Amino acid sequence: MHDSLALDLIYLLAFWLGGLFFATAPFAVVHLLAARKTRAYANKTSQEVECGAEPIGDAWIRYSAVYYLYALIFVAFVVDVIFLIPVALVYDRAGFPIRDLVEVLLFVGILSLVIIYAWRKGLFEWHRKPKPR
Repeated sequence: MHDSLALDLIYLLAFWLGGLFFATAPFAVVHLLAARKTRAYANKTSQEVECGAEPIGDAWIRYSAVYYLYALIFVAFVVDVIFLIPVALVYDRAGFPIRDLVEVLLFVGILSLVIIYAWRKGLFEWHRKPKPR
């Protein structure tokens, strides 16, 4: 019994050292790979950008609302997939196949309303603005 306790302590120490290594290794790698010359060295401390490159144009540009609507549609599809994959893996394990099918169909039906709404609003029709000449 004493040998198994010693073996357990060795495993515990090994996992603790492994966790400590994985927690501190990124900091060590960043310290080794970090740039040694900073913005203060290049006299660019009054510049608004962090990358050190000279900015071109204004930082404030307008995005069309279509981008945000596409993002919402994407989120709806991702939520759908994230929910449906685990459900498909455990389908009929609890012994209620009809209830499970109704729940899945109800969920997919509600999420399909997002697609119908976007279709009716004309979201899938991309209208490009003509380039000024």
